[in-house]
Amino acid sequence: MKTVLISIDWFYPAYKAGGPVQSIANLVNQYSNEQVNFKIFCSNTDFDGIENNGVPFDEWYQYNHNTQVWYASKNKLSIDLVKRTINNVKPDTLFIIGIYSWYFNLVPLLFCHSPMKVISVRGMLHTGALSQKFFKKQVFLFFCRVFNFPFRYYFHATNVKEKCIIRQVFGNDSKIYIAENFPRVFAFQPLVFKKANSLKMVSVALISAMKNIELVLDALKFCSLDISYDIYGFIKEDKYWQNCLEKIKLLPSNIKVIYHGGLNPLKIENRFLFYDLFILPSKSENFGHSIFEALSAGKPVITSHFTPFNDLDMHFAGSNVSLDNLSEITKSINFFSSLPQEEFVKWNNGARQYATSRINQQALNHQYDQLFIENPLLVFD
Repeated sequence: MKTVLISIDWFYPAYKAGGPVQSIANLVNQYSNEQVNFKIFCSNTDFDGIENNGVPFDEWYQYNHNTQVWYASKNKLSIDLVKRTINNVKPDTLFIIGIYSWYFNLVPLLFCHSPMKVISVRGMLHTGALSQKFFKKQVFLFFCRVFNFPFRYYFHATNVKEKCIIRQVFGNDSKIYIAENFPRVFAFQPLVFKKANSLKMVSVALISAMKNIELVLDALKFCSLDISYDIYGFIKEDKYWQNCLEKIKLLPSNIKVIYHGGLNPLKIENRFLFYDLFILPSKSENFGHSIFEALSAGKPVITSHFTPFNDLDMHFAGSNVSLDNLSEITKSINFFSSLPQEEFVKWNNGARQYATSRINQQALNHQYDQLFIENPLLVFD
C-alpha cells in the first residue's frame, strides 16, 4: 500500500479558492487504485478565513473510503506541527499543491521527510498568473532556483503546455511528470426553450482580473439584443469588482446583470439548468473546471484561447475569442443571442460531445499509477 500525502491550503468543505480544491477533490473521488490511500493536510478555513463547518479540526477525519483529511487550526500552525503531522504519516509521496504558501508548500518541501516530493504548480507559472504580483513572484522563483528546486524535487504538470512553462522557469533539467486533471461530468441538459434574439449567460469563477469578467461587461455595452448575465463567485479582488460594478451601471436597458455571490460546487449542476451559455474569457486557465462542467452539461462556452478548450467553434461547442479584440466577444455574444431554439440545439449537443470526447478515465488512472506507484523517472523525456 502506497500513502500519498497531499498538502494544500484549502480542501472541502472549503471551495472558494476554486480550481485547485476541485482538482484534488476530483482526484481522491475518481482515481481508482486499491494500492493507494490519500492523506490530505490543509487549513481548517476557507479562502476567506471562515472556518469550515461539519468537520473536526486537528485530527484525522475520514473523507471517503481511501482518504483522510487533517484540518489544521490556523492558531496552532507552526513548523513543528507541520513536520510532526506529516512525518508521522511517513508518506511514500509528498504531493505539494502550489508554490507560494509557507505552511502548505514550503515547509513540507523543506522540512518534512518523504522519498519522493512532487510540486504540482497548478497554473501558477502561467504568464497570466505570474503577471499578478509580478515582482514578488519573480523574487520568490529566483530563490527557488538558488535552492535547486529543479534538482531536489519532481514537478507535476497537468498538460504538455504546462510542462513547457515549468522548463522555461526552472530549466530544461527539471524533472516533470504529466498527469491530467480528473473532471466532473454533469448530466446532459437538453435544451428546453431558447428564444431567438435573447440569451441567458452565466459565469462561475473567482472574481479577479485573471477571470476577465470586466471584459464581458465591456462587450455587453455593444450588444443590442436582450441578454441576461448572472455571475457567481467569491470576490478575490475588491477593487477589480468595484470597477465591474461601475460598468454594470452603464449598461443599456436590454442587458440585465446580477451578481449572486459564491456558489457551492455541489449546486452548480442544477444552477446550469437556468442558462443557455457559459462565458469566461480567462487570461489563463490551467484547466478550467467550471468551463468543462458547463460543456459536459451541454452549455456552449465563450472563452479565450488561453484554456485547454480550443477549436470550440469547429465542434459547435462554443467560441474562442481574442482578448485584444473586444468586437470578437461582442460578435460571439450577439451570434448566440440571435439563434432560435432549432439552431441552438446543434450547439447544445456539440458542447456535450466535445466534453465527452476529452475523457479517458483509463488513461487518467494510468497516469496517476505511474506517478504514485511506478518509478516516474522511467516516463520522463
